[in-house]
Amino acid sequence: MLEINRLSVKYGAYTAISNVTIEVGQGDFVVLLGSNGAGKSTTFKAISGLQKPSEGEIVFEGTPIQGLSPDRIVQSGIVQCAEGRKLFPQMTVYENLTMGAYVHRKKKKVIKQSIEEVYDLFPILHEKKEDAAGSLSGGQQQMLAIGRALMAKPKLMLLDEPSIGLAPLIVEQMFDVIQKINKDGTTILLAEQNANAALKIADRGYVFENGSIVVEGTSEELFTNEAVRKAYIGA
Repeated sequence: MLEINRLSVKYGAYTAISNVTIEVGQGDFVVLLGSNGAGKSTTFKAISGLQKPSEGEIVFEGTPIQGLSPDRIVQSGIVQCAEGRKLFPQMTVYENLTMGAYVHRKKKKVIKQSIEEVYDLFPILHEKKEDAAGSLSGGQQQMLAIGRALMAKPKLMLLDEPSIGLAPLIVEQMFDVIQKINKDGTTILLAEQNANAALKIADRGYVFENGSIVVEGTSEELFTNEAVRKAYIGA
């Protein structure tokens, strides 16, 4: 479904990621692990069209997409749920969700159905639909960010550090929902520092260090890899 071949991204003279190759099959749940600044978010920006690669190729469903504008990439079926949530704090929960459906703005029935599906996944959002997004708790804001991304009906969802700043119990609930989204048919590419939680639900993973992939394998292989355990899970 998504093939990233020998991707490099530079910011001026600085190489943020180098020679990155990743494959995500239809229906997969793949996690990118690594500390802050390791290259996960830059990879997401390149996939989303927010950062132009200096080398390499990004192919989605057989079509090269590097060089396409971000809105064209969303229309093709790739939607990013950004780190830091990037909500519209003054707007209501309902208004934030409808903004996520902008690519389908002429399909009123589709939008209505999508909102009901998001409310089914996150009942608290239905309760608070008239509240300003900025008044929600951190966990509720993250639910809203995921809900808003789902409104675009993605084939592939990029989730960038959804667990940051959340209590362990909320992280567990969040990851349960992300797993359900995947089982319901959305392919997931997750960037995450919380390796313990992520590897429990992902199929496969790639470990980033200093802009390059240093280890890849199934979740089980990464979980039992001593170097990965020491660095990201704790022995």
